[in-house]
Formats: sequence, structure tokens, C-alpha cells
Amino acid sequence: MVIGASAGTVDALKIILDDVNDHETTSIVIVTHIKDSVEGLMEIYRKITTMKIKEAEDNETICECGHIYFAPSGYHLSVEEDYSFSLVIEEKVNFVIPSIDVLFKSAAEVYRERLTGIILTGANNDGAMGMKRIEELGGECIIQNPEEALVDLMPLSAISKVHSPKILSLSKINEFIKRGVY
Repeated sequence: MVIGASAGTVDALKIILDDVNDHETTSIVIVTHIKDSVEGLMEIYRKITTMKIKEAEDNETICECGHIYFAPSGYHLSVEEDYSFSLVIEEKVNFVIPSIDVLFKSAAEVYRERLTGIILTGANNDGAMGMKRIEELGGECIIQNPEEALVDLMPLSAISKVHSPKILSLSKINEFIKRGVY
């Protein structure tokens, strides 16, 4: 499962990760547009979930279940064919680094129909093309209801690129993750 969020990240992730436990059947990889270290952000979520939370590392093999990985600031995070992470310093994509699109597109190529992509609140169109690729390769696309988003541009951009997304409230996304329906 991959999640992308920007403006409004902290509160949105508090809701969708609340009470998500380490018995879950997948790992979650998150890209946010936070420019500083994500360590403070990870500390917030360690208080509400028993899943192991860590910053993704270059060449690290992705654990199959029970982990939440955050993209480190200053690097694009992608998924390689051997199910490992790759961290790259390149030009900004959609004016940001890390880019949601970079993660989503690479994860879609590897996980195909086994991937769920989730777009949350945000103030640009990052993630929309990644969601399109997830859908093209048979994955599932979930988008936060724009009416509930702190900033609706990112959800609206994703909706414009995807043919049949699930548009859910944050509490429904939380239920989806806890049910393990992916």
C-alpha cells in the first residue's frame, strides 16, 4: 500500500493510521511533502499504531507486513523489481522532492494488481499520474473525499486522472486499512 499526502498531512494520517495494528497483512509506504526530517512525524504515529514505523533506506528490502515506511526528505523514493527501496537525489517532480508520483509509478510497476494507492489532502497535483498508473496496471485507487480535505487540489487532481476510484472519508480509509481489504 502506498499513501501520498501534502498540506494537512499530520491530521489526515492520524485518522487513517489510528489503531492500525502490526497484524495487518501489508506494509504501508508514505510520501509526504515535509521538507524537514520525517522523524518528528513518525513519532506522532508511533503513539497510535503498533506497526513498526521507520524511514525507508536505500537498498532495504520491503517487509511484507506490519511496517510503515516514510520517504526521507530530500530523496525520491522508488520501489525496485527485487522489492527493495531506491533513494535518488534528482530534480524535483511536481515541484517537490520526494514526489508521490515517483513512488506510486514505481510501486505500480512492481506490485501491479496487488497495490493499493491512497491520495490524501494536498495543494498540488502530485500523485495524480501515479494513481493513473496504479489503475492502468490493475491496482486499487482510493482518494480522500475532497470535501473533507484540508486542501482539495491533490484529491481533485487524482479524481480527474482515474476512471473508477473509491472516494472515501478518512474514517472509511482507516476502516479499509484495518479490514485488510487489499
